[in-house]
Amino acid sequence: MRLRTSSRRARLLAAAVSCTVLPMLAAPAIGHADPSTETTTGSKLERIDDSGSRKVTAQVYSAAMDRVIPVEVITPADTSVPRPTLYLLNGAGGGEDRATWQKQTDVMDFFKDKNVNVVTPIGGAFSYYTDWQKDDPELGRNKWTTFLTKELPPIIDKAFDTTGVNSIAGISMAGTSVLNLAIAAPELYKSVGAYSGCAETSTEAGQFYIRTVVESRGGADATNMWGPFDGPGWKANDPVVNAEKLRGIELFVSSSTGLPGDHDTLTSPGINGQLGTLANQVVVGGLIEAAVNQCTHNLQGRLEQLNIPANFDYRPAGTHSWGYWQDDLHESWPMLAKSIGL
Repeated sequence: MRLRTSSRRARLLAAAVSCTVLPMLAAPAIGHADPSTETTTGSKLERIDDSGSRKVTAQVYSAAMDRVIPVEVITPADTSVPRPTLYLLNGAGGGEDRATWQKQTDVMDFFKDKNVNVVTPIGGAFSYYTDWQKDDPELGRNKWTTFLTKELPPIIDKAFDTTGVNSIAGISMAGTSVLNLAIAAPELYKSVGAYSGCAETSTEAGQFYIRTVVESRGGADATNMWGPFDGPGWKANDPVVNAEKLRGIELFVSSSTGLPGDHDTLTSPGINGQLGTLANQVVVGGLIEAAVNQCTHNLQGRLEQLNIPANFDYRPAGTHSWGYWQDDLHESWPMLAKSIGL
């Protein structure tokens, strides 16, 4: 465990404001699938779009949201026996833009020799992948906790002949979500990878950060998500407040100081020699990462109070950007893999 103290924690609120301008950044084993069969929730697999590669797209009807959700699946290298599953969530854009694991990282190459189902839903932009209390005029109906913990897993398990053993990981907005999903369904996940996510939701600073994502970027009303800001919904979805429910789940949590690092150069992937893009990543991405770094330290302090073991990786340098999240996935994979039996 590498511990560093950020010298920029006081910039939390400024970071949250600034994130409005950062762009969020073998054949599948489907022989046992019956696309017409509904689950007990009323959700069902409509079809699987097979491109002929190891990445397929399952079209899954969510009864809770009354719509079909595309779900990308990277199938295992060897599908001759059941394999475990890693749910890998995108950030604020929900995979509806170019800021995705598939477009910004080496996930296809990284998992080419690994025997795991990698499952990524497409959708949920600015939703925090949670169950909203009310439908929102801008974002519609969001019941992502229900979808990800109750509707989707049995469909994935049946369609792709899995072992039923799962892990979950996510970045930025979803770095908060994966912790809350594990709190909501601790029996569902053996481990969690939370990369650059703010683990606080009921503090003034944590709420300001969320409102910047949900309201400033998403154009939605954040009180439709968890109710009034001083109400119980925000505490019920605060990983720091509810950290006790993470006991027994293996945890990998990462963040950086926000100082420029190895992936913040003109030659870095995604920068492509563009000075303006680099400046945005260094200045705005640095501020955002400094903010989530503070949240991460607060989560660590709470877990230590409760004597709950966790792996915290504090990079001495790095911004809120994809190069570091790719590193996080690589670095956390041995722990995630071991927890699901690989």
